[in-house]
Amino acid sequence: MKSATLECRRWGLCCLLVAAGSWRPGPFAADSPPPPGADWAGYNKDLDGQRYSPLSQITAANVTTLQEICRVSVAPLGSLQSGLVQIGADLFVTTPTDTLSLDPVTCQIHWRHSYQRAQPPGLSVNRGIAYLNGRVYRGTDDGHLLALDAATGVQLWNSIAGDASLGEYISGAPLAWNGLVIVGIAGGEFGIRGRILAYDALNGREVWRFNTVPDRGEPGADSWGHSAWRAHGGGASWSSFSLDPRSDELFVPVGNPVPDFAAVERPGANLYTDAAVVLDARTGSLRWWYQLQANDDRDYDLAAAPILYRNTHNEEMMAAAGKDGLLHIVARETHTVRSRTAVTTVDPVHAHVSTAPMRACPGPAGGVLWNGPAFDPRHMTLFVGADDLCITLQYTPGSQYKPRGLNLGGTSVPGKDTPTGWLTAIDADTGEVRWRYHADTPVLAGVTPTAGGIVMTGDNAGDLLAFDSDNGQLLLRKPIGGALAGGVITYERGGRQYVALTSGNVSPASFGNIGRPSVVILALPQTAVTAANSTAADADRGRQLYAQVCSGCHGPDGNKIAERNLRSLHLTAVAATAFIDNPPGAMPRIFPPPRTADDERDIRDIAAYLVAWQ
Repeated sequence: MKSATLECRRWGLCCLLVAAGSWRPGPFAADSPPPPGADWAGYNKDLDGQRYSPLSQITAANVTTLQEICRVSVAPLGSLQSGLVQIGADLFVTTPTDTLSLDPVTCQIHWRHSYQRAQPPGLSVNRGIAYLNGRVYRGTDDGHLLALDAATGVQLWNSIAGDASLGEYISGAPLAWNGLVIVGIAGGEFGIRGRILAYDALNGREVWRFNTVPDRGEPGADSWGHSAWRAHGGGASWSSFSLDPRSDELFVPVGNPVPDFAAVERPGANLYTDAAVVLDARTGSLRWWYQLQANDDRDYDLAAAPILYRNTHNEEMMAAAGKDGLLHIVARETHTVRSRTAVTTVDPVHAHVSTAPMRACPGPAGGVLWNGPAFDPRHMTLFVGADDLCITLQYTPGSQYKPRGLNLGGTSVPGKDTPTGWLTAIDADTGEVRWRYHADTPVLAGVTPTAGGIVMTGDNAGDLLAFDSDNGQLLLRKPIGGALAGGVITYERGGRQYVALTSGNVSPASFGNIGRPSVVILALPQTAVTAANSTAADADRGRQLYAQVCSGCHGPDGNKIAERNLRSLHLTAVAATAFIDNPPGAMPRIFPPPRTADDERDIRDIAAYLVAWQ
């Protein structure tokens, strides 16, 4: 047995040290629970913010048959930028005042909670919820944080996080983790001092806070020189966050300094504006930061959450895309930038705004807004949607702070150019562009790559867009009826993969078909679902089989045997199937003949999982 074990470890692709022919993979019942990753549990799906789904029923071959299953109107008019969240039998969506739980298959409304404002709002917009232990958490446009019972919508607590009389509000989706609910204060142009706050998820009491514009005596305060604007310097956070639970690092996107176009009046780097700020999620203390733009005078927020991933060299990386129109790839260990890649029209020379009018590309409503990058680990590709819009800027000297007024320090004048959009695919190792798609209107919706080999998003024309992840071929342009500016998500219920999205939106970047705020759910026709389930390799099911069959020898990451690292074999689906079917060396054949149809499916699924590693 010892020699057989050594031979298995040297040459085997998958092994289990039992007598040949005595083990078979356990059956997968048709009514078994959904596979891991089948839900969409947060604003960007998971804590790392990658937005990648392991579901593979919808593919490049069948995505054109997607059909609308149902839709429901959630508001008469206004903004709809909510990042949809689906957990089990609930699909959650928010409007500026309402929180709804829908059936993720039929669109039936389970419950609706309507918030009654305590004060006049800042900007009337909301981007979604966080879910934790049977509770739903959301912010309000008058600066409150709410906890609701996820099953009934009953309000459990209400904490005041911001001062609406100063223009403070909460627009971003909170992040709920380890007993904490973390939110950011928005309203930068109103002259607020931004901050990040954590609350006890059970009772709503504040646990910690971090000022994104440092107060006197705090690290970074001297980066504002002697400017009085430090007290009203902006630094809002208005989207969501990402988090690494292994290191307890919270990654916070921070917006622009104020006044927007008057950099000369606030000399210095103006920390921590336009930056990805990394905090200790348990205490709120500063770990490190990466500033995209220092002493910004073009309103170049980092609005969207950075995403966390490992490259092909197993290095921990961060990718952040801002309104500067660039995707920044940063090594987390050294805090150094590896690449900056333009994802829209970007000025080759970054001239400062002056008293003479100047054209700026991108303008304050351009670049990457509240939905940021996505990551496909199978293709080692980052995808970024963007708005292509240039605007004329001009600085006006002598700015004075105006509570709840726009503290711009100048003017912005849209040109005659028609805003367009981009979806850009970028090599996650090198930052090189792999392909681009130029849309007729801005691409503001969430971007979602899947194991089915497609990447989905939406534009302001009201079209759902689906592309081949490999080459950028446009596979589907499906009119939905209103601008897509919120979540485009996918999930599985009852063995069927669904796509849900928000349609209809009003915002400063809403150039296109505004439409009425609605949630729309799509899926393949039932005949296509049956065909896909019966023939397609299921990489997620292969993951489960690998854990049962292969991980004992090869380890959970496939790298336990140095000379047989499964991640470095670069197998095609055909080669991986052949290797499992008839392995070299003395390794026992896990699927010896005669084989059943179930055996063939098991081989295909394990092969698909191994190929997904490459």
